[in-house]
Amino acid sequence: MTGFESTDAARTDADRTAAASTRTATVRTTHDDAALVAAALAPDDTESMTTRVDGDAITCEIERAKTGGLNATADDYVVNLHVADRIAERARAHLAAGDSHAETDTEDGTNAADTEDTSNT
Repeated sequence: MTGFESTDAARTDADRTAAASTRTATVRTTHDDAALVAAALAPDDTESMTTRVDGDAITCEIERAKTGGLNATADDYVVNLHVADRIAERARAHLAAGDSHAETDTEDGTNAADTEDTSNT
């Protein structure tokens, strides 16, 4: 358990009635480090979202009153998910490279390759 799971076991009859008129979507994705990706997304989670991590999988259930709201929330989630996953991949690649970057780092912490003047290319 990663702390991202929430339950709705205490739903009341009114909650069940309201839920019957809502739209839902479930987004399930797998990642090399699902807990890290879910943690990166957590600050953007809304009350309409329930996110769980199970091994390498993230499951996000979205429940909204209107189809347009569901679409917007799902779209935002998928975009943020893609960004978080790419950042995690880049971090893994950077760490896998080991100390090979030490020769190109400058005193101010930037990478010399990233600060080269390329205006003549």
